[in-house]
Amino acid sequence: MIGFYNYTVIVTYLGFIFALCGVMTCQQNPGLGILFLVLSGFCDMFDGAIARTRKRTDEEKRFGIQIDSLADLTSFGVLPACIGYAVGLNQPWQMLILFGYALAALIRLAYFNVMEEIRQDKEGGKRQSYDGLPVTPAALIMTLTYCVTGELAPQAMAAVYGAMMAITGVLFIAPIKVKKLSLKGNLAIALVGLAVLLAVFALNGRF
Repeated sequence: MIGFYNYTVIVTYLGFIFALCGVMTCQQNPGLGILFLVLSGFCDMFDGAIARTRKRTDEEKRFGIQIDSLADLTSFGVLPACIGYAVGLNQPWQMLILFGYALAALIRLAYFNVMEEIRQDKEGGKRQSYDGLPVTPAALIMTLTYCVTGELAPQAMAAVYGAMMAITGVLFIAPIKVKKLSLKGNLAIALVGLAVLLAVFALNGRF
């Protein structure tokens, strides 16, 4: 079989499967879609650290860059847009927000792939910062937005969710520098995000 199947990419594959589960279920249960979004986010936060524990060939490294971005597009570009449609962003002008958000994620990921390959050829090693907001934080941003608006009327909730999608989409392609977090930083954010998510879900029962 073509492709690579060692443990360095298994977590990426798992995150992609979680994202597909979210896409398949969110129209009937947006809360379940959010749960799968969170699981995809956890996978993406740590797949790079896992991959670096193994000495990889140049082909494996380049494959890792491509497969990570393709999975990220589904997890943090397509799935949040599908959840947005499920919570009420279904008018033509509202759907433009969904399209714009997903397109911004696509552009950001494609740009990252190109620039990362160039950077690795010139510098090697780990990058220290990103151009534009990485797409992974969308898992936390959209999850918290969904949770904290749970008590609002459906139209108000959709409006807030759509506004946050628009802001996040712009940040994906904004010419800003975002410092790359260490493994400890990712872990801290993951734990805080999980604690907030569980607390909000426990209070309003939105699974």
